[in-house]
Amino acid sequence: MNKHEVWEYVEKLETRFNALADQVWSTPETCYAEKKSMEAHSKELENNGFTVKRNVADIPTAIIGESGSNGPVIAFLGEYDALAGLSQEPDIFEEKPIKKGGNGHGCGHNLLGSASMQAAVALRNWLVASGIDGEIRYYGCPAEEGGAAKAFMVREKAFDDVDIAISWHPGSLTGVIRGSSLANCRVDFTFEGRASHAAGSPHLGRSALDAVELMNVGVNYIREHMPEKARIHYAIIDGGGISPNVVQSKAKVRYVVRDESTSKMLNLLERVKKIAKGAAMMTETKMKARVLAGVSNLIYNPTLGDVMQRNLELLGPPTFSKEEYIYAEKMQATLSTDDIKTAYEQAGIEPLDDKPLPESIVPANSPAKGIAGSTDVADVSWVVPTVQLWGANYAIGTPFHSWQMTAQGKSSIAIKGMTHAAMVMAATGADVLLNKTLIKKAWSDLRSQIGKEVYISPLLKNSKPPIKDMAPKL
Repeated sequence: MNKHEVWEYVEKLETRFNALADQVWSTPETCYAEKKSMEAHSKELENNGFTVKRNVADIPTAIIGESGSNGPVIAFLGEYDALAGLSQEPDIFEEKPIKKGGNGHGCGHNLLGSASMQAAVALRNWLVASGIDGEIRYYGCPAEEGGAAKAFMVREKAFDDVDIAISWHPGSLTGVIRGSSLANCRVDFTFEGRASHAAGSPHLGRSALDAVELMNVGVNYIREHMPEKARIHYAIIDGGGISPNVVQSKAKVRYVVRDESTSKMLNLLERVKKIAKGAAMMTETKMKARVLAGVSNLIYNPTLGDVMQRNLELLGPPTFSKEEYIYAEKMQATLSTDDIKTAYEQAGIEPLDDKPLPESIVPANSPAKGIAGSTDVADVSWVVPTVQLWGANYAIGTPFHSWQMTAQGKSSIAIKGMTHAAMVMAATGADVLLNKTLIKKAWSDLRSQIGKEVYISPLLKNSKPPIKDMAPKL
């Protein structure tokens, strides 16, 4: 097998970045509260000679690490936020939280940021050894899970001088992420009415909770009349209290509205807002809508995708041990057949003889399935040619945002797939620096994909990162 010259630089860093991934897994922090995780990433960047910029886009847990100059700027995108309610003991095959109701890395972001930084440091080290010009950056991006930090960073021009952006996401079947993702917007609808005794003077009350419930009913009725790929989800954040004998004077519901493009999503959001206004009219309450966060649809870059695919094919899939296969089989036994089937369907390939771990990579000619959900990487992809990789880190079929994913987050399978992803990303960056015509082609791709459209930020011009709204109260 041919070897890419940058791979040895990645392998030399394996121990350090395994430790970083484990450290972040052990201190799971959610949306905009990733202080310990951010500090761990900052310290590792500084230990490797990177200059660290903090408080990027007025986000306390966003950082940029920089090294090098006099050449193209290659950005590696990292994340380190966890999910609420997914605390889980590692490497066991039953649901058992470390802390009941605690946080957990049920989407693999402990691996995501570590591998991206490993690739960035390795590429920088290779550049120095090779005497090649270029600037390498690591973007430590918080709050991917619902906080849209990258969209705020894009709006504040943090990526304006970047030539190429490279990222990945942990998964179970490794291949280039093609296709798009859904644009979305996260909005709080707050209703204010008038409190009253529910028995003594109910006619004097104006129920904010009634308004929330009527809004939810109204939104449920438009599901039949919205585009097929659109999605709407909601959660009641404040039901107005726990006393049924008091007419609730204030209530809040949080909505996520998705569609296949930012413009379509914003149109659907306007319909949802009209329903909220109608609910307020029916209940004689006041309604306020506040946009917390929003992300765009993903733009795939064929030139960079081809470069990443070639490196994947050159490297091949990770090689797993007999013990790792046994581990993965036990984890798969906790999943449903539909979980496993869905993993293959989303990758656009046929099942691999019921293997619990991948023994090949997703081929280049597989259907472009894209991402079923949403990601703030999409906003970067509108302003910089961007490419991403699915990793091979979990038993095939492991659902995202599940206790099973958290349980595997420190396993040898997860770590092996992490280094594998770092090797592919570093090699992709190296190839672009060795052949700068690829940068021009990638930018040509981006302009062609966008056409006459311009980037429309899903955020309001005066909106700020919803740090107080999204970060947990400590």
